[in-house]
Amino acid sequence: MVSGVPAPGTDPAGAVLEIDDLRVAVDGEEILRGVNLAVGPGEIHALMGPNGSGKSTLANALLGSGAYEVTRGSIRFKGEDITALPTDERAARGLFLGFQHPEEIPGVSVLNFLRQAMAVRKGIDDLSVLEVRMALLDWTKRLGMDSRFTERYLNEGFSGGEKKRNEVLQMALMEPDLAVLDETDSGLDIDALRVVARGVEEVRSARPDLGILMITHYQRILQHLTPDVVHVLLDGRIVSSGGPELASRVEAEGFDAFRALEESRG
Repeated sequence: MVSGVPAPGTDPAGAVLEIDDLRVAVDGEEILRGVNLAVGPGEIHALMGPNGSGKSTLANALLGSGAYEVTRGSIRFKGEDITALPTDERAARGLFLGFQHPEEIPGVSVLNFLRQAMAVRKGIDDLSVLEVRMALLDWTKRLGMDSRFTERYLNEGFSGGEKKRNEVLQMALMEPDLAVLDETDSGLDIDALRVVARGVEEVRSARPDLGILMITHYQRILQHLTPDVVHVLLDGRIVSSGGPELASRVEAEGFDAFRALEESRG
């Protein structure tokens, strides 16, 4: 796909996420230069690109981070324009972001953090601790996690694998309609990557209509989570889209091959 053409297999009219000609600037410098992307219910889309291509800028723009200014275009979620909505309202509507580097929050247990987050998602001011505990017991068991994990302070002293598994646990409890996973494979060894990928699949089995936008440098996580569509992002634009075979081409040829192709197009 050249930027401006819908991704193969995705009908923008029925998309859970539709990004239209999105341009985003940081400190006055344009980073995203017209991104078009549509993710349908139940689809996995992989967004691949080198450092500096704009991948994390897109993730932060979807989150609604104030440092990222949308200068043109729109973000539609389940048919609603959320371009101007704050982060908490996006989360309440069912948009989830798994961070590349999850933040440590000393003094706040995983249980209490999730209770607050779930209350926002469900629109309940005072969600009972018992309800959260029961949901956590269920999901820690399904994800093969020690239930005592939830009493620890959020990400404090966690290994890289524990942080990413905690992100999957949060995704399960938040019951989103779309999950943006920003370099979930970052810093994971092969075994941890396999465990995290199995966790994502477990969440998908519970929510088959969950759309996923998976942002990554490498093909390795795609060996465990097969994408429906792969996009290549270079210099703030999606320059190519296709099936899983596109990820293999990236692995074999590198991103410079796509850059050379773009330059030849003029």
